[in-house]
Amino acid sequence: MEIQTTWRMRLPGFDSRKMKPKMSKILKALGCSEMELSVLFTDDREIATLNERYLGRKGATDVLAFPMAGGPEPSPPTPMLGDVVISLETALKESEELGVSVTEMVDRLLIHGILHLLGFDHETSAGDAEKMHDEESRLLDLIGG
Repeated sequence: MEIQTTWRMRLPGFDSRKMKPKMSKILKALGCSEMELSVLFTDDREIATLNERYLGRKGATDVLAFPMAGGPEPSPPTPMLGDVVISLETALKESEELGVSVTEMVDRLLIHGILHLLGFDHETSAGDAEKMHDEESRLLDLIGG
């Protein structure tokens, strides 16, 4: 398992050293212990640029996921799961709105992004949204979120 993190923004009081062990635990729990993951922690400006360039959506968002597999079964199989991009600025705002710690919010966004890499999609149907929510809850409990 290889996990690459890039920090283009830091939050005061947020312990970034705990993120890789959490990511490792999440990937193992999802049966992806042989996969590679890249996570970028950035600001609203950069995530808005990526959101518009790759998804055609204007404005910042909290998390983006870019899976490496083009379909259900990549051919040939790739060990690279994909890239997750998290806006720490938006995570901080959302944590304040929801009354949760910024650490819990970032954990939620990380899990959400990883699940999107695996094909979970909360926008396709209510049933799919419920499956994704249940898996997010299970993984949050696993990492102590």
